[in-house]
Amino acid sequence: MPPVPQPASPTESRVTFLRLAGRRTLLTVDTIRGMIAFTLISMGALISQRGRARSLIRSLIVDQVALNGLRLLPLGMLVAAAFGLVVVGQIVVLLTRVGATQLIGPLVVSLVIRELAPLITAFLVLGRSGTHTVVQLGTSRALGEVEALETLAIDPIHYLVVPRIIGLATAVFALTVYLIMGSLAFGFVFSFLTDTPLALEMFVGEIFGALTWLDFVVLGIKTAGFGTIIAVATCYAGLARPLSLPEVAPASTRAVVIGLAGCLLLDALLVPVWWIGGMS
Repeated sequence: MPPVPQPASPTESRVTFLRLAGRRTLLTVDTIRGMIAFTLISMGALISQRGRARSLIRSLIVDQVALNGLRLLPLGMLVAAAFGLVVVGQIVVLLTRVGATQLIGPLVVSLVIRELAPLITAFLVLGRSGTHTVVQLGTSRALGEVEALETLAIDPIHYLVVPRIIGLATAVFALTVYLIMGSLAFGFVFSFLTDTPLALEMFVGEIFGALTWLDFVVLGIKTAGFGTIIAVATCYAGLARPLSLPEVAPASTRAVVIGLAGCLLLDALLVPVWWIGGMS
C-alpha cells in the first residue's frame, strides 16, 4: 500500500509561496531590464542608421502600416459603430433629455477621445499583430534566419525592429483617428434615430468646443507611444534570446501581457498631463 502523502505544514507552504513570489519578482525585474536595454538599442539603431537602405526600410514601414492599420480598418469601423451606438449615443441622448447638452462635449472628449479610443485601438493592434510578430520573429530566430542576416552584415534591429516601431506607431495613430471619427458619427446617428432634439451643428460645436491644443498633442504622443510599446514588446519577445519552436507560443502570450501592461502604464502616466493642462 503506497504511503499517504502528508499535507504541507503552514511553515512549508509559506516558504514555498515566498520562493515563488521571489522567483516571479526576479523574473519581472529581469524582463523590465531587458526591455529597457532592447528599447535603447532599437532607438540607437533608429537614429544612427536612419539613412541606411532608405528605400528598403520605407517599403518595410509601408508593409507594417498596411498589415497593422489598413487591414484592421474594417474591424476598427465595426468596433467604432458598436462603441458609438453604445457609449457616445447613450451619452448624447441622456444628457439631451435632462437638458445638460453643455456637458456632452467635455464628457465625450474626456471619455472617448482622451481615454477609451486610444486604448481600444491599442488592444486591437496588440491582439492582431502581437502574436503574429512574435511567431514570425521567434520562428526566424529558431531557424537561424536572424544569424544569417548578421552573416550578411545586415543589422537585424535595423531590418526587423525599426520598421515595426515606425509602422506600428503610425498605424495606431491613424486607426485611433478613424475610431474616434466613426464613434462620433455613429453616436450622432443613434441620437437621430431616437428622435433626440439635437442638431448636428450643436453636436459638432460641443465636441470642438471642449477640445484644446493639448488634446491633439497628447493624443499623438499617446498613440505613437502605444505603437512603440507594442512593437518593442513583441520584437523583444521574439528576438531577445534564441527560442526553440515549442517556446514561440508561450513567448507570444508574454509579449501580449507585457504590451498590455506597458500601454496601461503609459496611459496612467499621461492622465495628469491632461488634468494639469486643463486647469492651467
